[in-house]
Amino acid sequence: MLIPGLNRKHQTLNFKLFSRNFVQNKFKMSLTEQQLDAIGEKLVEKFKSIYDPEIPVDIYELGLIYDALVNNDGEAKIIMTLTSPNCPVAESLPNEVREKVEQIEGIEKAEVEITFDPPWDRDMMSEEAKFELGML
Repeated sequence: MLIPGLNRKHQTLNFKLFSRNFVQNKFKMSLTEQQLDAIGEKLVEKFKSIYDPEIPVDIYELGLIYDALVNNDGEAKIIMTLTSPNCPVAESLPNEVREKVEQIEGIEKAEVEITFDPPWDRDMMSEEAKFELGML
């Protein structure tokens, strides 16, 4: 299922189920389709509350979030990038994303994967971010 509003030029975020289990041998109730939809909306809210300390724009509008996946057990996987491989927040930003995602009701565990494929560039920013940075 797709999170509303996450499709952008050069970037498509898919909110979908994935089968990888992070926690084994633990009985859990599966999340319903309705709960997964609500989690998708909350993921966007959390992403919009996290800012790159060097750029006054949130990581969602910057286009740093490439994919957000949640399975029926409430385990999330976030695939994201950084503005550059030498980004000074390369250690702290993924941890902040993981911690905030794990605060969402229904999320039991979150994993953040950093990728540089494709590498981030300014075209990945939303129109809102470009406007905020005076690029329009």
